[in-house]
Amino acid sequence: MNLSQLEIDLYREMILDHNRKPRNFRGMSNASHESEGYNPLCGDRLHVYIKTDVSGLITDISFEGSGCAISKASASMMTEVLMGKNLVEVRSLFEDFLNLITGVKKSKASNLGKLKIFSGVCRYPTRVKCAGLAWHTMHGALADKGEISTESGEDAL
Repeated sequence: MNLSQLEIDLYREMILDHNRKPRNFRGMSNASHESEGYNPLCGDRLHVYIKTDVSGLITDISFEGSGCAISKASASMMTEVLMGKNLVEVRSLFEDFLNLITGVKKSKASNLGKLKIFSGVCRYPTRVKCAGLAWHTMHGALADKGEISTESGEDAL
């Protein structure tokens, strides 16, 4: 993906905005799923809360924690994108986003909307873990895993 300097500047500003004013940044006492995610390489720690209805539709999603601008922006944008999605859509977005940030497989970037701003992350291996932390934590929450680390297990990057 070749980006113009204007696009790069706009994307950078979007990441900084989500870092400064993260959306859905709060705890949730009535979550049906939750998980703690940790990136020991840089110290990012996020807690993701998800509430689903009986059909598996995400009716609420939030996060709290601390981390670098990339991990907080990724978490903030993830909560906006996943709100109102069913679990099939969530799994598809999870796979497409991981393909985008790792550059391993061709991503269905058209499905990702504004999340495409993370496409350049694949050039910086340590940042892949930052961008993917919230997504792996969300995936772990839906699988009822208590804690996710970027350095171990099937949810590791």
